[in-house]
Amino acid sequence: MSVQDLSMRPEYIAAILAGLDRYNPETTSVFQDYVQHQCESKTYDCYANLALLKLYQFNPHLTKDETITNILVKALTVFPSPDFSLCLHLLPPNILLPTSATTPDGLAEAVQKLHVVSIMLESAQYKEFWATLDSDDLYADLIADCVGFDELIRVRIAMATAQAAREIERSVLEGWVNLEGEQFELFVRNVCQWSIEGDKVLIPVNTDNEAKTTVTRENVKFDQFSRLIKRAYEQPA
Repeated sequence: MSVQDLSMRPEYIAAILAGLDRYNPETTSVFQDYVQHQCESKTYDCYANLALLKLYQFNPHLTKDETITNILVKALTVFPSPDFSLCLHLLPPNILLPTSATTPDGLAEAVQKLHVVSIMLESAQYKEFWATLDSDDLYADLIADCVGFDELIRVRIAMATAQAAREIERSVLEGWVNLEGEQFELFVRNVCQWSIEGDKVLIPVNTDNEAKTTVTRENVKFDQFSRLIKRAYEQPA
């Protein structure tokens, strides 16, 4: 399921979301299992995930830290959509505050780590994103449940690149998708359907990266000119 491919949403989830059961604490476990299903099947359902976070707001005792981090990790895989920020705003307001060394908060630390890489993706710091992801074992633990996380992120980076460019240096794109050699070429040719010529990667023209000329026309009527000329010859009182 893509960002919001409703045809892939299970009927029982659709029924819950369409009725008052979405506010029933007893459906929490159903939503939690559905989040795990999304992680395993490379699908994504933002609306259902937000409904679960809302249930956590009203029923803090039912909160599962691992499920929250899984939701945030899945939200990363659909950047530059605002889903990560939407999920973040349904968490406790102090979640991004610095934690004390004497009173560590595992969830807060995890959320703050994910927030850091989220900002990098939003600001197109793709090479720094991969470096940060590899710099801390906590990141490996956080994305472990999300099958194909690296692949999903690479596809989103490629989509963002295709919206802005028709040609890019191979070395730059290698850093952005964190691939080299044959793996890079397979990704570019088979996944992106782009071509490589020397040290350049060529991106086909699409509606976003196509150069378009803009012609601005003003419709000025003759009587408007006549009034302007008349006023120019009028003597001041």
